[in-house]
Amino acid sequence: MNFLDSIWMIPLFPAAGAILMLLFGKKLPKAAVSVICPGTVLVSFLMSLGAVLQLARLSEHSYEKILYTWLPGGPFHLTNGQMGHLQADWGFLLDPLSSVMILVVTGVGFLIHVYSVGYMGHEAGYHRFFGYLNLFIFFMLTLVLANNYLLLFVGWEGVGLCSYLLIGFYFLRDSATKAGIKAFIVNRIGDAGFVLGVLLMLATFGSLRFTSVFGEVNRQVETGLLTSGDATVALMTLLLFIGATGKSAQIPLYVWLPDAMEGPTPVSALIHAATMVTAGVYMVARSNVLFSLSPQTMAMVAGVGALTAIFAATIGLAQYDIKRVLAYSTVSQLGYMFLACGVGAYGAGIFHLMTHAFFKALLFLGSGSVIHALSGEQDMRKMGALRHKIPVTFWTFFIASLAIIGAPPFAGFFSKDEILWKAFSAETHAGLLLWVVGFVTAGLTALYIWRLVFLTFFGQSRVDHEVEHHIHESPKTMTIPLMTLAVLSIVGGWVGWPRILGGSNRLETWLEPVFEHSSKLLAHEAEHGAAAQEYLFMFLSVAVGAFGVFIAWYFFIRRPEAADRIVQTVPGVQRLLYNKYYVDEVYNAVFVDGFAKGGGTALGRFDARIVDGGVNGSAWLTLLTSRLSIWWDTWVIDGAVRLSSFTVKVLSYPVRLLQTGLVQVYALFIVFGVLIFFSYYLIR
Repeated sequence: MNFLDSIWMIPLFPAAGAILMLLFGKKLPKAAVSVICPGTVLVSFLMSLGAVLQLARLSEHSYEKILYTWLPGGPFHLTNGQMGHLQADWGFLLDPLSSVMILVVTGVGFLIHVYSVGYMGHEAGYHRFFGYLNLFIFFMLTLVLANNYLLLFVGWEGVGLCSYLLIGFYFLRDSATKAGIKAFIVNRIGDAGFVLGVLLMLATFGSLRFTSVFGEVNRQVETGLLTSGDATVALMTLLLFIGATGKSAQIPLYVWLPDAMEGPTPVSALIHAATMVTAGVYMVARSNVLFSLSPQTMAMVAGVGALTAIFAATIGLAQYDIKRVLAYSTVSQLGYMFLACGVGAYGAGIFHLMTHAFFKALLFLGSGSVIHALSGEQDMRKMGALRHKIPVTFWTFFIASLAIIGAPPFAGFFSKDEILWKAFSAETHAGLLLWVVGFVTAGLTALYIWRLVFLTFFGQSRVDHEVEHHIHESPKTMTIPLMTLAVLSIVGGWVGWPRILGGSNRLETWLEPVFEHSSKLLAHEAEHGAAAQEYLFMFLSVAVGAFGVFIAWYFFIRRPEAADRIVQTVPGVQRLLYNKYYVDEVYNAVFVDGFAKGGGTALGRFDARIVDGGVNGSAWLTLLTSRLSIWWDTWVIDGAVRLSSFTVKVLSYPVRLLQTGLVQVYALFIVFGVLIFFSYYLIR
């Protein structure tokens, strides 16, 4: 079978499953739903694997399949005075970058679907949940396989819709409904920037197709028409990055992701750890040619990534909800990925995206197994001593915790170490500062993750007496995906085994054609220093992780009273971190209660008097001028015109009064009209 020519079918199978579930799922037996929905994703994974293997045998490692032109358009003027032609194809591009993404989306997605069969087995709306999951996989595959920005945006908005549906799956809970709305609105803010960036790209380069845009950029660079630091490209990439901060939960638009933990745990693993939140990282990496032409934007990407990484890590130190700790961990790890992209190490960013999908999905699913064993309990203060009662969950969680802190030879070691080394060795004034922030974040990561491990699985049991008698290991539909992800969390990073340790870094070599042009455009491309220096930084990276684990052990196992004394000594710091620096409260005061509701503040008065007043005033002014026009036409214009105009205006005036803008009034007129119509025929 020619899998390359059939790449358009990869998203089609989950789409078919979603349609089947959402239209007819209620009539299907639960066993059929449990087979059909994971099965569609498995088929997509097998087709993806076949397509990637065939792609590897091609000389150029790139294949494009265009089905049809779905948005034909006419010519228009570009910003440089030349002519462009708006056209968007429904086409798919498989290259090294998209191949990594589709394997992660379908592979991890399939395991989470299987896990969901056990986790969601007793929930109402079972078919609806799987329909939403399948729909998400369809949109995510559309996003990463799209060959142009417009089709990418279809997938981009689609995963946002599915995120809203899945976060608010428990719609009877007010907190879940609000979390879904919050995610939807915050993402719209970022999406506005993304749309403006795409429109500016179209006006500048005359196309939205990846190959056309990047080819035109390279041509203009070679001819001297485009140089590094160009203002238009800087604005374009800045707008695109605003979109990425929304989708990938970076400062200042990260606030939706922690609240998204109101959704079912498999949703947290699939959408908010392994796939959707990485869409922003993927988009920046896909646009590497543009970003590499704008050192200003790249500095901002690296700075925002580093700041988000350490900011979210400090918040994770003080949380007690097991899923919320992992949520802030996700925000922090996404910051690592943007840090890599900001210093031009796009390959390292994608490498960490892949390994993070393995160990973070495992951490979320492991937390779900803990919650399942404790009958829904999520507070770590009501856990403890669980390692012998749920051994499979414990050992798989243990492996994931070693992977995320970068312990060798687990997956996270290779990707995290490469990001830190690239940050340090990048020829930029902020290189050392970025490394220091990443280094400290690595220590904080080890501290909060192993705080979670020790509070959950070690020490004395703090489980409620009624719950303790019902603790049990999860069913095989949940533990088999855990064990599979545990294996990937161990060996998943070996494809990027560094050359300094005797490897060949095959993943970097595989991705090199995608980032080849940006490597040439970067005037300050990072170069490796002496081997001894790289060994030193590798040792420091491992050491700070080990130190974080030791601190967590000392304060939460060896001397837990010491941790209480520290909290009592500096209660303000603990309160600040526990309340997440009060960012949500500030946002609510300024935007929700301020701009949206008014709340009696100056902003509210401005909204009511100026904004609403302007809208209402324009309507009043239109009504007034329309009435004045009757008087003017009646008494000012000469007799012949006056009579004609007056007659028309008098006849039209009652009609205008009927245009109230109220739907119920229009409905009443429709009813009257129907009654008059039938009365006429009855009388006749």
